Amino acid sequence: MKFLAIFSSNLDEFFMVRVAGVREQAFGDGAPQDFAADGLTASEQLRAIAARSQKLVARQYRCLRESIGPAMREAGFNLLRNTELTREQKKYVDRFFRERALPILTPMACDPAHPSPRYHNRGLYLGTMLEHEKGLGPKQLFAVVQVPQVLPRVILLPGNNISNVSFVLLEELVAARLPELFGGFSVKSWTTFRITRDCDQELLEQESDDMLRLIEERLKERQRGQAVRLEIAAKADELIAQRIVDDEDLRGLSEEPGATTYNEVYRIDGPLDLTGLWELYKLPGFEKFHDKPHTPRRPVAFRQQRDIFSTVSREDVLVHHPYESFDPVVDFVTSAARDPRVLAIKQTLYRTSGDSPIIRALMDAAEAGKHVTALVELKARFDEANNVSWARQLERAGVHVVFGFLDLKTHCKVSLVIRNEREGLKRYVHLGTGNYNPATATSYTDLGLFTADAEIAEDASALFNLLTGYSQGHQWKKLIVAPNDLHSRTLELIGIQAALASAGKPSRIFAKVNSLADHQIIEALYSASQAGVPIEILSRGICCLRPGVTGLSENIRVRSIVDRFLEHSRIFIFGEGVDAEVYLGSADWMPRNFFRRVEVMFPVLAESLKERLLTTIVPTYSDDTARARRLCSDGTYTLDTPSKKQTPQRSQILFMEEASAMSDTITQLPNHGSSNEKKQSQGLIGSRVSSRSNSSQRQNRSRSRKS
Repeated sequence: MKFLAIFSSNLDEFFMVRVAGVREQAFGDGAPQDFAADGLTASEQLRAIAARSQKLVARQYRCLRESIGPAMREAGFNLLRNTELTREQKKYVDRFFRERALPILTPMACDPAHPSPRYHNRGLYLGTMLEHEKGLGPKQLFAVVQVPQVLPRVILLPGNNISNVSFVLLEELVAARLPELFGGFSVKSWTTFRITRDCDQELLEQESDDMLRLIEERLKERQRGQAVRLEIAAKADELIAQRIVDDEDLRGLSEEPGATTYNEVYRIDGPLDLTGLWELYKLPGFEKFHDKPHTPRRPVAFRQQRDIFSTVSREDVLVHHPYESFDPVVDFVTSAARDPRVLAIKQTLYRTSGDSPIIRALMDAAEAGKHVTALVELKARFDEANNVSWARQLERAGVHVVFGFLDLKTHCKVSLVIRNEREGLKRYVHLGTGNYNPATATSYTDLGLFTADAEIAEDASALFNLLTGYSQGHQWKKLIVAPNDLHSRTLELIGIQAALASAGKPSRIFAKVNSLADHQIIEALYSASQAGVPIEILSRGICCLRPGVTGLSENIRVRSIVDRFLEHSRIFIFGEGVDAEVYLGSADWMPRNFFRRVEVMFPVLAESLKERLLTTIVPTYSDDTARARRLCSDGTYTLDTPSKKQTPQRSQILFMEEASAMSDTITQLPNHGSSNEKKQSQGLIGSRVSSRSNSSQRQNRSRSRKS
């Protein structure tokens, strides 16, 4: 159910941004169409997208009807139509409609005197054909009603108990009571429909000298973008469907694929907008179907009773979310805000939570007289309004707020604290693969590094100088920054491994990313494979590389892990054994990350942390045979299942067990534990995975701990 809701949300954004962009190329200003990397014109891409999307949506609703729906009914969760309500339920729904819905609803007739409304992006509407014999207006009338987004989509009905929960959808409730909205008319037919609009407005540097105001203006324009998709009920009255398609606001949408058009009208056999499934997921009694609750554990290094800066001053610390708590990241900023020795805090903010403790701490620090700088990325897609609001609040609190570059998104995750200590000023840095968002840190897998390494700290300072003052000329010592040199350096690192393999020396490339699409990186990986480099790619989403092609990529293995937590961390390993260079970063291997964003790839230098990544975290991912899918040479994916003698291994479960085991072990150690004790406790993690060959041993240990 969650997956269907996420799929709907992702598909909405795909149409609002990607399809809108291709559509602009195809039908925009009459300029010649560029060819994509696969040789397709924009129009050909649109037809291919339509064909694929129509099949995917049909499959999504088939899953809802044939799998999830029956399972819900069997479990006692009943979605009812208005005609199926009992007398008591109907009385309740009537009262809900009169008291909660009717005051909000606006009946909108559509005729020459009443032009069709401007349909809101992703708004859910009812279209209806009405008739009457007497009174004002035509005998036959088409009208629309927007289903209120301010009311819950799922209306629980009276008489529910823990084993039987009945509910009705808001649009069904409203549709059955349309005569109360259109007095004097009889309702001949009705249908639901939904519009998706172009939200891919580009920002041009010369457009404004006030980015904040420009973003606010562009947010308003989103509701006025071109329609790119119409969803309508499969059983819609054809007269209503034609009226909707013929609307001036929707001209250009086609229901018939042809030479220059594609099927932009989606006939939906079920409730429109399955993002509403999140409301079902939260119904009372549904908890028994939820994942077992997971409580993130506090990282071992931060369990001692001392301030966070003392810990980071002594050793680098790696945190693995959500298995380990995000609290130390919050503590890093909140402690800096309270610490009288801290003079300055500098922070990047791409996406953050609604009530962010990090932003509150930055405001507290500024109000306490500290020098606080926040780089707020106003162009974070679909988080713009939230970031505009935070930017204004930060400015009012006295924080120096900057917005980076108009033509680049600042996507790196960096926090810098400058502290006055006995030896002089000292800089502390947190670098991450994910956002400074405590909410998503419980559901996204990410890695973060705390360090006081002088060269990394110097680079972090230079990065903020670049972001706030366009400062140029810094010689980067440890950080690899996009768009400066991340692309060229990545190609260089791949090339080094290819050269080692050609010379008969040990070599290796491992990359865990969200997407792999940069053609130069792909070509370099092909060359490395041909040189004999063993290459493993974990790409959760897009992968434009074809593995396992004889003579080209037979040394490349590509897999995708989709599980309870969203795989979001980026891990890169170049080399084998003690010579391996290990990096983490904010960037995927896509052109936009290399050339249109400010990104950071940073090294893991501490040997104990490198060992944890090389012998525990990465092998656990590599051994996943429960949620991993392997990309085949023909472009299809297949479940990477174990042999009959092996037990399926699920990496995310193993990481949770590992964190719990560490927590149980540490509670037995005294707070003043020696460094040897700490090394032994860290070794408990490292001992769980030493190579791909001991998979069954690790699974047996896992089962023995449960028993």
